[in-house]
Amino acid sequence: MINEIIKKLVTYGIEKNITNKLDKIFVTNKIIEILNLKEYSEPETEYKDITLKETLEELYDYAIQSGIIKDDEQEKNELSSQVMGCLLPLPHEVTDSFKKIFRTSPKRATSWLYSLAKDSDYIKTYEISKNVKWSPSTKYGRVDILIDSQKKEQTNPKTNSYPKCGMCHENEGYKSNSNLRMLPITVDKEDWMFWYAPEGHFNEQCIASNPKHSAVPINDSTFTKLFEFINIFPHYFVGIEPEIGFGNQPAPEHEKFMGGYCETPIEKASVEKYYSVKRFEDVQLGILKWPATAIRIRYKDYTKLVKLANHIYQKWKIYNDEALNIVDKTNGEEHNSACFIARKIGDLYELDIILRNNRKTSLYPQGIFNPSEKYHHIKSDGLTLSDFMGMAVLPARLNPELKAVADKILECENLYEDELTAKHAKWVEKFILEYDDISGDNIDKIIQTEVGRTFIEMLESSAVFKHNPEGQEGLEKFIQSL
Repeated sequence: MINEIIKKLVTYGIEKNITNKLDKIFVTNKIIEILNLKEYSEPETEYKDITLKETLEELYDYAIQSGIIKDDEQEKNELSSQVMGCLLPLPHEVTDSFKKIFRTSPKRATSWLYSLAKDSDYIKTYEISKNVKWSPSTKYGRVDILIDSQKKEQTNPKTNSYPKCGMCHENEGYKSNSNLRMLPITVDKEDWMFWYAPEGHFNEQCIASNPKHSAVPINDSTFTKLFEFINIFPHYFVGIEPEIGFGNQPAPEHEKFMGGYCETPIEKASVEKYYSVKRFEDVQLGILKWPATAIRIRYKDYTKLVKLANHIYQKWKIYNDEALNIVDKTNGEEHNSACFIARKIGDLYELDIILRNNRKTSLYPQGIFNPSEKYHHIKSDGLTLSDFMGMAVLPARLNPELKAVADKILECENLYEDELTAKHAKWVEKFILEYDDISGDNIDKIIQTEVGRTFIEMLESSAVFKHNPEGQEGLEKFIQSL
């Protein structure tokens, strides 16, 4: 049995062009070594059109029965990663191939690298296919909602001694990352690494990070790096999280960007009002019609946007408006920060700046400008850069919970009496009377609409300048301070 599995895996690698035919014997022997086999006899049967998932399941069954691994998801992942890593070219070979394609087309190059990550099972396309997606319309335009079938809400990220975190260069080839290939890039004269995120929440979701485990600064160099990343990959957007923690999420420990090849909802957001900033009169600056407080700046020369972005950020870092609960610092702890998303539209560079503040009080233990516990039935682990771009990523538990909610609504049953639905009961009470006609034909649409509405409320709760006369007057004051 194991001989057939090994031949199928090697055949798969050759079929997908991730394994060179000349390396067939070498790769076969590396897999034999991983499985600690004493002998191997290549089957005479010739295989084709290999289904990777089925073959890996066969490998897991053999490995469990043989005592190589336990029936444990982490051990399965490490085994498949090590085996699939054998099929891949070495990192420098991947880099050489990428550069060769890149010279003809950056889009073709990233598409090739993304396919490599999927074909090698680093991006687990089968698991991603189980994600549930929809795009409800809201007063701010379309947003994207995704329930990640693998996502668990985690409030205490694990820390390691080696690699120190999931962003470090040392992850390449290590244990469950044996099939990870990173690409060296240079941004603002620094050597960084580029690769694809295994969760695959959107097309070509990627990460760029400092190869060293380093703190997260936000300064003019940060903005330069964002735009130089765009110069390398002009078809991508790229963004960065705040350098401080929010809610129950600690401050990020590693300098990194997230990007991808797709049109994000915030990209389509309209500008409500334009302003002119002294010394930057030729740069477009506008306030976005968006649930969070978002400023957009646009110009043909990104070096000028770097200066304006840094000017805005440094002003915001020390900005106070106590009437609106905006306080920049308490007991030495800084509270003001921002998310940044860069892209290129035609000949113009764009940067969206989402202002944030993480101050907590006894009345707001999760943060004054952070979704409160009343929203935790939908998502409890805090808003991320993806959320602020209008692409909600929600936990896997919602799949059975929302199905149970729909069933109980249709059967007119008590939501409080079921552990799956009790946490959603008050939420349902808020909207259920708005719908005169509820049936099996429209219940899923109703639930999806209301999840989208709740997501918007969560983003609105993060707005440092609220969508009311007082908040907008405060925003006007901040813009004038520039």
